[in-house]
Amino acid sequence: MKAKSRRKIEMGERVLEFCKEHPDPSPGYEAMVARLNEGLSRADLLTDQQRNGILEVRVASRRKEDLRRALRKGHLAHLTRVARVAEKEVPGLSQRLKVSLTGGTYLSFRAAARGMVAEAASRQDILVKHGLSSTVLDALGQALDQFDGAVKQGTDGRRAHVGASADLDSVANEIVQIVRVMDGLNKVRFADDAELLPAWISASSVVATPIRTPEEPGEEVKPAA
Repeated sequence: MKAKSRRKIEMGERVLEFCKEHPDPSPGYEAMVARLNEGLSRADLLTDQQRNGILEVRVASRRKEDLRRALRKGHLAHLTRVARVAEKEVPGLSQRLKVSLTGGTYLSFRAAARGMVAEAASRQDILVKHGLSSTVLDALGQALDQFDGAVKQGTDGRRAHVGASADLDSVANEIVQIVRVMDGLNKVRFADDAELLPAWISASSVVATPIRTPEEPGEEVKPAA
């Protein structure tokens, strides 16, 4: 969540608490309080969605890296070595069954590995004669299916947290609009109250937190003004 949106939502939480402590019986005001409560509930759900999406991306990234490392050092290394031995019978085979051991994107690795599996399957009889284990080839296909699953997990997680972030910005702006409507009434209600008027102004202010020394005061941006 962007820092600005987080501050707006935190302001909405303070305002809701203030409204519970100092209710107003007018239907319009109660409707605004209900809308504010709904907006904050929506923000909670979106925050969870955003957090879960980010965690999914991180888990998927670790899983993809672990699988790529295991495939390169195990399955693909075995396939490449067998291809070198079979090179005399099928010239150029080792080049077709070769994948870079370093660098490259996950998608390029997946495409290269899938190509190697297809090539090996079409040459399986020859490769088996030169030491290919069919068990390793089957396991390679299964591991690549797991890799595809990790890629999808990362894509879905990224889509979830990006979408939630955009929705959170929208909800935060709606909360500010609701508080602005409340502000007019509360400034009239508490115009002569030296205690509650400052309390309302404080609750309905979005406090910015720029980088500063501990002695510097925070800047207040008052959306209800």
